[in-house]
Amino acid sequence: MPATFPRGFRGVTAHLGVKESAADFAVVVSEVPATSAAVFTQSRFAGPSVTLSRADAPLHGSRGMVTVSGNANVANGAGGVEDAVELRRLAAELAGVEPAELLVASTGVIGRRYPMERIRAGVAGLARPLGEADFAATARAIMTTDTRSKQTTVTCGDAVLTAVAKGVGMIEPNMATLLTFFFTDAEIPAAELDAMFRRVMDRTFNALSIDTDTSTSDTAAVFANGLAGPVDLAEFEQALHRAALHLVREIACDGEGATKLIEVRVTGARDDAQAKRVAKAIVNSPLVKTAVHGADPNWGRVAMAIGKLHQETDIDPDLVRIHFGELEVYPAPSTEELLAAASRHLASDEVVIGVELGIAGGAFTVYGCDLTEGYVKINADYTT
Repeated sequence: MPATFPRGFRGVTAHLGVKESAADFAVVVSEVPATSAAVFTQSRFAGPSVTLSRADAPLHGSRGMVTVSGNANVANGAGGVEDAVELRRLAAELAGVEPAELLVASTGVIGRRYPMERIRAGVAGLARPLGEADFAATARAIMTTDTRSKQTTVTCGDAVLTAVAKGVGMIEPNMATLLTFFFTDAEIPAAELDAMFRRVMDRTFNALSIDTDTSTSDTAAVFANGLAGPVDLAEFEQALHRAALHLVREIACDGEGATKLIEVRVTGARDDAQAKRVAKAIVNSPLVKTAVHGADPNWGRVAMAIGKLHQETDIDPDLVRIHFGELEVYPAPSTEELLAAASRHLASDEVVIGVELGIAGGAFTVYGCDLTEGYVKINADYTT
């Protein structure tokens, strides 16, 4: 019978004083060498946590991560780099590994230095050796404006995969997104792990948008220590996809101020890339997002979002079909009965918008949330 969690991962969470209260520090590391894969933000303002980790990620030998939440440590010049290097060194000494074997990640306010005196003192007071990793505590420790922690566990044969994530705002990735970490005891060669991880990220976390803003600190990584032995690679990729998609839906539901999950399914595109562009245009439209929030069956906003992609010259409005759930709203006549049925679907907790372009076989699904007064309030008061 498979273990409840992946074998061979040690860890600790703690409150070191970065946040006013609650855990703000997490370390999870494999007891044995591991293979790894990671992708990061493409922001030109990427913080030193990203640049340090990105430099070592191609070695595919990371055994785990250290994360600080409540402070992004971005745009702090040479001092911020020194702080990130020291943070990783302190965590590596705590875990008994080399600094280059740890990815370092940060999330929170931009432009503020770490409170290094508190961090040094806090890490020095932590027990050694590390105990068994507490993934639920890790999921809580990496949170910032999240209203709930995000964690999932799936199995593949005798292997177990546990994943955690944080993120509810500043989410519109180019390559990775927010913070998310996957830990498994499956044995997977580095090249295969890297390739499948990138494929899964493209169809899950890169299909997620809350507000079209790319974070300076996006980090996604997977660590595989092999203690459960080899697995069927195709089956493991499916398990990885299930775990990632679960977290994506959790993040979309918990988007800052969100009350509804929006899923946009585009089919019949020239290719998958075109389908993704169309789907993102819809899920990112403030007018679509507010219509969903108010359960306003204004399908014209979806048509607008498609139409503003003026470079997609092979999109013919006469071939397009728009659905709210299973209900076709365009080109169907907008009767009172149809609009009432559409409004009922938009009033649900999970809203599905379907678009058939009628060009070819390309398809893509993206995930997002509605736009509410709560989003404005959270971000208007973020540092105060």
